[in-house]
Amino acid sequence: MLNNKIILITGGTGSFGVAVTKYILKNFKPRKIIIYSRDEFKQYSFQKSIEKKYQKNLRFFIGDIRDYNRLNFAFKDVDIVIHAAALKQVPTIEYNPFEAVKTNIIGSQNVISASLENKVQKLIALSSDKAAAPINLYGATKLTADKLFISANNYIGKKIFCSSVVRYGNVMGSRGSVIPYFIKNKHNNFLEITDVRMTRFSITLEQGVKFVIKSLSKMIGGEIFVPKIPSYKILDLAKAISPKLKIKIVGIRPGEKIHEEMITKTDSINTIDCNSYYVILPTSEFISDKIKKIIKINKGKKCSKDFSYNSENNTEFLNADQIRKMISKTNY
Repeated sequence: MLNNKIILITGGTGSFGVAVTKYILKNFKPRKIIIYSRDEFKQYSFQKSIEKKYQKNLRFFIGDIRDYNRLNFAFKDVDIVIHAAALKQVPTIEYNPFEAVKTNIIGSQNVISASLENKVQKLIALSSDKAAAPINLYGATKLTADKLFISANNYIGKKIFCSSVVRYGNVMGSRGSVIPYFIKNKHNNFLEITDVRMTRFSITLEQGVKFVIKSLSKMIGGEIFVPKIPSYKILDLAKAISPKLKIKIVGIRPGEKIHEEMITKTDSINTIDCNSYYVILPTSEFISDKIKKIIKINKGKKCSKDFSYNSENNTEFLNADQIRKMISKTNY
């Protein structure tokens, strides 16, 4: 699927972009991978970290997804686009809403337009659990972006093009997440917790990368792919990092949820269970003819009408020892 293809990754110097690039180089034989991002220093550092034998397969483009002309130029002859660029920090976005709209919504529209203009074959976008029943602006912009990527399949005409979405929770230990924050503060007299009821989904960067590649191989356009992953309780995370520290409750941050949700009850009537993952089916009348094919490819069965997939009611939870083992395998 990826051999002899030209692949472009937006947000290519972020944690996911770096990881998926290295995974593709190691396991496939792409003709070229284009790293598209705004930060020249990150591009320089990333380029230096790549083995010499892979250097000939990489191209680095400085650019912003807000800039359609630059994006359109970078998309020339590209076969596959993995869209990972976004503004993601919830409190920052609450304070800077216009900037989030420009990047997460208008930028996404630019990615779709450039893909259609340049006859890209496959476009897959990374979403967030916060796009399900959003209560903050980040979630609202990602939900809008999801709708754009799914609806892009309405406009293909005779083009060989499909657009889909992958949705999962915060990557374990990613920038701005709670684990690095707890580790940084474990030498204090207490750990700050927003709410003792809080639960979160747990997915590693490696798991996220592999799920995106798997989704690329199965997508025909219009699907939202959701992996089945375990949850953990915030108190168990605190025990895993420093079991003897006292807990200080500081209250929920602006736009923060108590529990993560990836599939709402409203979405359940359009969701199929595919054993190790779920697929939310497209609802657009223009691509509804794909539904039977999607179910067949993914060997899925319809979920019950009252089903929802959230970190509170998950069937699998990690205990403190399991969390500690996962943290020990990750560099912080």
